[in-house]
Amino acid sequence: QVQLVESGGGLVQAGGSLRLSCAASGSYTMAWFRQAPGKEREFVAAMRWTGVSTAFADSVKGRFTLSRDNAKNTVYLQMNSLKPEDTAVYYCAADLNFGLVSSDAGNYEVWGQGTQVTVSS
Repeated sequence: QVQLVESGGGLVQAGGSLRLSCAASGSYTMAWFRQAPGKEREFVAAMRWTGVSTAFADSVKGRFTLSRDNAKNTVYLQMNSLKPEDTAVYYCAADLNFGLVSSDAGNYEVWGQGTQVTVSS
């Protein structure tokens, strides 16, 4: 059974940085989504299992980057220049079918427990 374990959330001031990690039990196409209070879940970023292809939401382009360590089956979301509007619970998700990167949450079968990111102004 595939499991995802997230870590790295916390409280940071606006303009600061955080790095989220998502450890899986295999190498899959992975994505990050986030959900702020009272809002719908939204796509943040995704990386294909090969590590070659990535996609980012317009709201985070130029500020967030993805990397992965396939030896550790871990994907990292580096978040720089954080803004208060980035405050949300961040979830990583895995596509068990080794698909292309996608912003559609329905393409991801396994989800992590979520980690809170809070950006103060």
